Amino acid sequence: MNQQIILDTGVLVAYLRKSDRFHQWAVTQWRQVDLPVFTCDAVISEACFLFRDLPHIQQGIIELIEGNVITISFDLQGEASNIRHLMNRYESVPMSFADACLVRMSEQIPNSAIMTLDSDFNIYRKNRNEEISVIQP
Repeated sequence: MNQQIILDTGVLVAYLRKSDRFHQWAVTQWRQVDLPVFTCDAVISEACFLFRDLPHIQQGIIELIEGNVITISFDLQGEASNIRHLMNRYESVPMSFADACLVRMSEQIPNSAIMTLDSDFNIYRKNRNEEISVIQP
């Protein structure tokens, strides 16, 4: 793939949890992407929370960052106003904090696609009215 991939929580969890119903799909997708993939702190936090009883998997997530397989490329301090506007715009969905960060990242990273299991990304728009490229089952 030549697209820059922005990684959502569900795909990361499915990739790491063999019992997840989307595990095989996530593994197949992961093999096809150019590394590194991009994400934000909120996604890492959500994934670590979901694996709170499995510290070895939490450590594995951090190792993916240390190994530059996953790159954290989002500056919340500089983007807080944009995140607030996105969350306000989609409050009826509602838009999670992590989703808002990923949408904003899709605005910042040219030729990007969000790899996700979340159908809400089919509703969200970047730059107010542009469809977001998504990779999903």
